[in-house]
Amino acid sequence: MSGVEKKWNQVAVLLGGPSSEREVSLRSGAAVAKALRARGYDAREVEVDKECRFVLPAGTEVAFVAMHGRFGEDGGVQAVLRAQGVPHTGSSPEACARAFDKSQSKPIMVQAGIPTPPYELLRAGEPRTLPLPVVVKPVRQGSSVGVSRVFKEEEWPAAIALAHRLDEIALVEEFIDGRELTVGVVGDVALPVVEIIAPDGNFNYRAKYTLGVSKHVVPAPLPAELAAACRDAALALFRALGCRGMARVDFRLRSDGRFYVLELNNIPGLTEISLLPDAARAHGWSFEELCEIILNMVDCSATTEKGA
Repeated sequence: MSGVEKKWNQVAVLLGGPSSEREVSLRSGAAVAKALRARGYDAREVEVDKECRFVLPAGTEVAFVAMHGRFGEDGGVQAVLRAQGVPHTGSSPEACARAFDKSQSKPIMVQAGIPTPPYELLRAGEPRTLPLPVVVKPVRQGSSVGVSRVFKEEEWPAAIALAHRLDEIALVEEFIDGRELTVGVVGDVALPVVEIIAPDGNFNYRAKYTLGVSKHVVPAPLPAELAAACRDAALALFRALGCRGMARVDFRLRSDGRFYVLELNNIPGLTEISLLPDAARAHGWSFEELCEIILNMVDCSATTEKGA
């Protein structure tokens, strides 16, 4: 897609931030800036500090947000950019908040008819009603931070306590035993399905960001109809949440062929071992092309949209 229309020249690549995923964001942002410079853009890295402070270079035309977790994926930095009148990559502040907060995104999945594991939302002290095994997550974290798999009752107290240390609401959902899949979305394109093979089937923070720990198989070895159904579900969730630009949707696939959508990541990793770039390469886009495509999906309306 080398013929993409170049709408911008001076680009601020926002990286870092206050979240537990700061180090990954620094790597993602550095990779994006390098890729855009290779495509001829004046791309400058802008590090957001742990207090959410940053200063855009004079002449900045557009911001490429490469921040994961709190203040990056939850709509915080997007709201600041909107207030400054600066267009940015990815979804609006409102759509980011919907996607990042599982207490919002899960009901939207159900309403849209997208298969997702049975779940409940628990505040501290509220009893669990789902039978084991379950997965426990804070509702507003990413990259598997604070996530526990619970197979025995004696594991439950520590798992729920960990989730509540990170958020007042915990998501508890049925554990789906099976294969780990993910589908990247760029604009209106659902990329090839990727299968993730991680130690003990647990795609945790270490497995995601440590070179050589997990393996990505792309395209995933699936029947064509099943792969198409996964890609359709990813696009359906992307649209139901009102997202734009890019995202990555995570799935579990049971041995009987039934799949379940877990969540949507609206700013997926953009490092050398990240899933979205792997899927893009299988689709025929180099990493540099992927970054340029995402950048040039942005238009000036991104600074004025209020409900998208």
